[in-house]
Amino acid sequence: MPDSQPRRPDDNAPDSADAATTDPAPALVLTGARLTDGRAVDVRLSGSRIEAVGTAGSLASRGPRIDLRGYLLLPAPAEPHAHSDTALTADSTGPEGPGPASHRAEDIQRRATEAALLQLGHGATSLRAHVRIGDVQGLAALEAVLQTRRALRGLADLTAVAVPRLLTGVAGADNLAMLRDAVKMGAAVVGGCPDLDPDPTGYTAAVLEVAAEHGCPVDLHTDGDDPTRLARLAAMAGGLRPGVTLGPCAGLAHLPLETATRAADQLAAAGITVVCLPQGGCADSERRTTAPVRLLRSAGVRVAAGSGALRDTANPVGRGDPLEAAYLLASQHGLRAEHAYAMVSTTARAALGLPDVRVEAGFPAELLAVRGERLSAVLSLAYSRIVIHRGRVVARTSAVREYCDSDTDAGPDLPRQGRPDSGAGPKS
Repeated sequence: MPDSQPRRPDDNAPDSADAATTDPAPALVLTGARLTDGRAVDVRLSGSRIEAVGTAGSLASRGPRIDLRGYLLLPAPAEPHAHSDTALTADSTGPEGPGPASHRAEDIQRRATEAALLQLGHGATSLRAHVRIGDVQGLAALEAVLQTRRALRGLADLTAVAVPRLLTGVAGADNLAMLRDAVKMGAAVVGGCPDLDPDPTGYTAAVLEVAAEHGCPVDLHTDGDDPTRLARLAAMAGGLRPGVTLGPCAGLAHLPLETATRAADQLAAAGITVVCLPQGGCADSERRTTAPVRLLRSAGVRVAAGSGALRDTANPVGRGDPLEAAYLLASQHGLRAEHAYAMVSTTARAALGLPDVRVEAGFPAELLAVRGERLSAVLSLAYSRIVIHRGRVVARTSAVREYCDSDTDAGPDLPRQGRPDSGAGPKS
């Protein structure tokens, strides 16, 4: 197969990586990678884009090379629903915990950075973090997450969503002003939880007004268990540009089928994206279920999958792993592996307004290599991973499994990692 010719993807989303690339770095060649269609290919990366794709062994090296034989090469996942400001706080609670988690800006930034790096190690090169504003903390948590965004530049792209608790009445007046300040500070998305406000319709109207003023996307939390409220929200948000996202909508799964189907049709007609959370909810009161993914997809709703809580009180064992989310979609919701993975990669990127990624010349070099030959095997045992952001390797996880000798007279020594000739026993 000859090298594919460079071309720019057909999308309207800005690619800030191109603007940030001024000095061309030596091309990076990924050799012998397997694609989901079964082909073994070489991929040459130049700057922030894929320069060429050819059959394995066909691309000349003008720089460093990485041997990806035994790896499946995929578009990198994106994380459309994280909670960076509360991540990694679960250990602070409970009878043996040290007490409430610190809300100092430097501690929030430290935890948010650690959480983002964990998710980057899993493969997510772009993240959208929902950050609470208002109440006692004001804008401190948002400022900490924005500092994390700046610290991660070049490693991952982090976008902040401003999430006020109340927006209506006397109690919400200050938060409404603070929401506008949050956008001016750098929150790129306007969010919130209309279910928690005494006037959900007024809350939604306020969010949409602020978003329209600043040309921002909208990303709202809702359980989706009130079909009347959901229909009203869809009617209000329909056609808003640059778009509206709802999540996690787990309550839709508990509605009668006819009611849920009608709600799905309304969401599809309004062009609203739904982000489900297969790994668990992101609020203590939320149902431990997932939105009805198959029903939503069949209605034409764009459905992406996120991680939600990452080891906070809502989900103390949250992993923040997009491949686990895809695994759960395949194993528990019956989606085909390629459809499940698309929900954490292609569809998640679209939900975030990011350019499409394909392993073809001209597309962004946002890639994930996972050891395995097929996507189903990768979702089952996704241990070793190589993450590429803007054309360079930014994270690498290597897993080695070894077994002891089967001789029954062998001593009690545990298997050890070692060289193949070290006598450490067979390895997988």
